[in-house]
Amino acid sequence: MMNKNESSRRKFVKRSTAGIGALAFSRFGGISKGSPVSGLFPNKVEKILHIMCVGAHPGDPEFGCGGTLARYSDAGHHVSVLYLTRGEAGDPSKSYEESASLRTREAETACKLLNVKPLFAGQIDANTELNKVRIDDMVRLIQSEKPDILFTHWPLDTHPDHQVAGLLAFNAWARSGEQFQLYYYEVNTGSETMDFEPPDYVDISGVREKKKSAMFAHKTQNPEEIYADFFKTMEEFRGLQSGVKAAEGFIHFKVKGERATLSGLQS
Repeated sequence: MMNKNESSRRKFVKRSTAGIGALAFSRFGGISKGSPVSGLFPNKVEKILHIMCVGAHPGDPEFGCGGTLARYSDAGHHVSVLYLTRGEAGDPSKSYEESASLRTREAETACKLLNVKPLFAGQIDANTELNKVRIDDMVRLIQSEKPDILFTHWPLDTHPDHQVAGLLAFNAWARSGEQFQLYYYEVNTGSETMDFEPPDYVDISGVREKKKSAMFAHKTQNPEEIYADFFKTMEEFRGLQSGVKAAEGFIHFKVKGERATLSGLQS
């Protein structure tokens, strides 16, 4: 998450998604347009899934897909959140050590409210790295959790730390031999997350207050203001797109076999 001065300049841009059609989240509880499929999050769990979410800073996973994480946890699945950094650079009036301590406690509180496990990758806020050593570290961390599904930042984001988190997670997915499902979530689409047009949605109407409690645990990030100005609108807009009160949107990354076609060039 960014600081108050940065957040005050954000403007959420509502962008409609053309040609949505059937909006099925086949693996993990999606909804068809206008008709939530509640059976995809059953009260009785037949198979325990391992769900993991990678975020750049404390607060990013909670704000981006906290409702979906809450639904998985409520359904009895194992959920962990891996923070790439501890938010060291979030407040210029504090030392990195002070900010890291505060924001780590906030992350732990938020995770407790969502009943998920917090993990920290050990990189430094605003100085994150994408190189062989960091990729190897991320691969080990993710493989140790053996996820069935992993959520992470959309790499087309204006925040460099978000870009790094998304690309590290992508490399871990590729190195795993595509052994888990990879989904991207959004953070302030139109001002941070760019060109994000989700075909997949999860209805979070029933867990919206739980998500808010986890978001508001990040007291250093002015959560009331950020939620009212941006995320409330985003949840309701995604809900409008998918026919429910509030939703979170995702893009499922998968390799496509068809060839690309470029206008003006012959095959």
